[in-house]
Parts: sequence; structure tokens; C-alpha cells
Amino acid sequence: MSRLLRAGARSSPSTARNREPILAVLRETLPPDARVLEVASGAGEHAVFVAEHLLDAAWLPTDPDPEALASIAAWREASDLPNLAPPRRLDVTDQAAWPAGPFDAVVCINMIHIAPWTAAEALVAGAARVLQPGGVLFLYGPYLEDGVETAPSNVAFDADLRRRNPGWGLRPLEDVTALAARHDLVFVRRVAMPANNLSVIFARA
Repeated sequence: MSRLLRAGARSSPSTARNREPILAVLRETLPPDARVLEVASGAGEHAVFVAEHLLDAAWLPTDPDPEALASIAAWREASDLPNLAPPRRLDVTDQAAWPAGPFDAVVCINMIHIAPWTAAEALVAGAARVLQPGGVLFLYGPYLEDGVETAPSNVAFDADLRRRNPGWGLRPLEDVTALAARHDLVFVRRVAMPANNLSVIFARA
């Protein structure tokens, strides 16, 4: 950080644990000089970390929550990165609010299991609209998979999420893949990540 971090910046221990593996997959996935839209940026730590290590990428962080936007702005100010844009408010379910694009990538980390399924539907629809042909949708988080035993920690996490909100919970990867296919987003690959998470990558046809 080139400047002091001001009040309002939030941090998460999980971000410190998963940011390096996520960066490694993004390095393999993003094209040179990528224009990236991040959806549900949260505190903004991922945005700053990735933008700092991929200086050729133009990174636009977004979130619907005012406190998250303030945190992203604080991290951005402290980082003083020229490729990290000011955060924008974006509720994925408001399709008119999406930036016009085109983008080379839409990145969404740890959102669809802590939001109703309608948010996942809106995310995929919006990504399909703003991605240029060949652009990628990058998703990160825990999933349920056919034929793959769910880790006990993810079973407990799923139950806790559903207790907090019946509309939340880990999503079957086959449901997400089918949703993406309906919007001409083709499954490219899944990458096993630490702590029983996955990176899942789709490409716009």
C-alpha cells in the first residue's frame, strides 16, 4: 500500500487465505489487457490484490452495499493503483444498472451461495449481456457436485446458510452450468481450490 488505509476499510481473514490461489487461476484465464467487471466485490481486498498483481488489467469493482462501497474506496485510495476504477453500486438484479461493457471478464467471488437463486440468474444474464464474444465468467466459492462427496465442513456451512435464510445455500454445479448454458455461456473448466472451494469458468459463445 502506498498510502495509509483510512477508516471504513474492512478486511476478511478468508481473503488472505484464498487470494493467492484465485490470482493464480485468473492469471491463466484472463487475456492480456483484460477489462474486468467484478460483481459483489465486498470489502474490496480481492480487487486491490488482483489489480496490484495484474497491472495490465482494468478492474471495475461493484457492490450493492454502501458500507462495502466505502470499504472498496478506502482500499483503492490506499493502493493508489491506476488500473483500479472507483467502485460502482450494482445490484445484479437491476439489469439496467449494469455497466455497458463490453468486458473481457466478469468475476464473482463468494456470492451465489449467500444470495437467493434469483441473484445467480441475474448474474449470469447480466454477464452474458456485457461480455464480449469469448469473454469469461469466473465464479469462485463452494458447490455441490454429482458424484463428488461433499466435505463435512461444506455440509455444515450449507445447513447454517439455510438456517439463516431458506433462499441461501450451496448450489449444485450442474444447476449453475445449465443456467449458464441457457445464456450461451459455455462451461470451460473447474479448478479445485483450497478449503473445498472451486473456481468455475464459463466462456461466452
